[in-house]
Amino acid sequence: MAMVRGASFCLLFFSSFLVLESVQGNPNYKDALAKSILFFQGQRSGRLPKTQQITWRSNSGLSDGQLAHVDLTGGYYDAGDNVKFNFPMAFTTTMLSWSALEYGKRMGPELQNARASIRWATDYLLKCSMATPGRLYVGVGDPNVDHKCWERPEDMDTSRSVYWVSPSNPGSDVAAETAAALAAASMVFRKVDPKYSRLLLKTAKNVFQFAMQYRGAYSDSLGSAVCPFYCSYSGYKDELLWGAAWLLRATNDVSYSNILKSLGDDDGTDMFSWDNKLAGARVLLSRQALLSNDKNFDPFKQQAEDFMCRILPNSPFSSTQYTQGGLIYKLPGSNLQYVTSITFLLTTYSKYMSATKHTFNCGSLLVTPSSLKNLAKKQVDYILGENPLKLSYMVGYGAYFPKRIHHRGSSLPSLASHPQSLGCDGGFQPYLYSSNPNPNILTGAIVGGPNQNDGYPDERTDYSHSEPATYINAAIVGPLAFFAGSNTR
Repeated sequence: MAMVRGASFCLLFFSSFLVLESVQGNPNYKDALAKSILFFQGQRSGRLPKTQQITWRSNSGLSDGQLAHVDLTGGYYDAGDNVKFNFPMAFTTTMLSWSALEYGKRMGPELQNARASIRWATDYLLKCSMATPGRLYVGVGDPNVDHKCWERPEDMDTSRSVYWVSPSNPGSDVAAETAAALAAASMVFRKVDPKYSRLLLKTAKNVFQFAMQYRGAYSDSLGSAVCPFYCSYSGYKDELLWGAAWLLRATNDVSYSNILKSLGDDDGTDMFSWDNKLAGARVLLSRQALLSNDKNFDPFKQQAEDFMCRILPNSPFSSTQYTQGGLIYKLPGSNLQYVTSITFLLTTYSKYMSATKHTFNCGSLLVTPSSLKNLAKKQVDYILGENPLKLSYMVGYGAYFPKRIHHRGSSLPSLASHPQSLGCDGGFQPYLYSSNPNPNILTGAIVGGPNQNDGYPDERTDYSHSEPATYINAAIVGPLAFFAGSNTR
């Protein structure tokens, strides 16, 4: 089931918490980095390669796109369900690409695996962008039907409905995010596969032009196919800013700089997520102000620092809640998605500040690169087990981690162990509602996380806390590489 932003209906449990022993020693960031990337193999749709390491998964969704007479195989399932939602998938791809660009030198052998995880998405996004002139395909699978089933992706027998936006049914948000993903990825592959890189950039430009020319929110065009799952709550202006920022970085074409000026957006924010890209765009653009000393980008630097002042706990302008254990707490539904995304911006802006010996003030508070780095480390370490429960929120990392995650493939027996189809309804009683641990370990998956009291009941049906998602993981890859490649251990 996909994560609903701001979901207020999740249950908060105050008892029956896991009693766990201490996680020994400092976090092993290199191990966590490798696992955070490996996770994406467990989310793959399509025909799996021989190099597949999460072997309990098999081919799935091989007819995706047929209802529209196109090939839309590949890509990722967003979370614990069997739907391909392109809006969060594209954001996932952008964040993985930004991680590789910003932290690739610290990734060591994991850079190749990061590129593979990006390419699995971009191959699919290229199909969605190029299959039919005048259309951008934005999803496969009816979420309302899919969520009534508890079955393996390999067994899917629900309708694989195909959704798209077009000039008459626009989707500036999903189109601009797709453009951002393709533009960012084009830089990842620029040296290692120049031909592929050129195709990505050319397609990014075309998709962004579509986003600009035909304005409108994809939620308005597609309704219940994307809402309430991945509604564009923040509108599409933030995606246009984000897409233009990435195309500017990929091309240095002044026309994208002019678009940024024309969009203009000085709204303050203390959020960064698959829905709201303002803070991410501002940090990305502040790179030009700090590293290139381009005064034209100073307004974005000021906005990025305003964002940091709203996040830092000891800032007089802080609007961010923290748990007693020190975790950033934004919303009850899948809170760790906000933690990982914000943490990415903390490490990245800290990196830009360090390179230029830059500091700034939040009122009377002096903010140094270490101020941001230390807060980011606290968040990463909390996720990896340095928290009141001594529980790692990354599956397969550390001695104690969630065992009953809300994820169909992980909670159901694999094809190898149970060759017979389980069907739409076959998985509910024996598996979803079971108290047994999941039979398949989705290595590297980061779940929605604890509640505001640092509690986590480890219950499969409690999807607001126990469901992993691609965009939770994508945003932590960069910070994990940052700490794996520094002298923090």
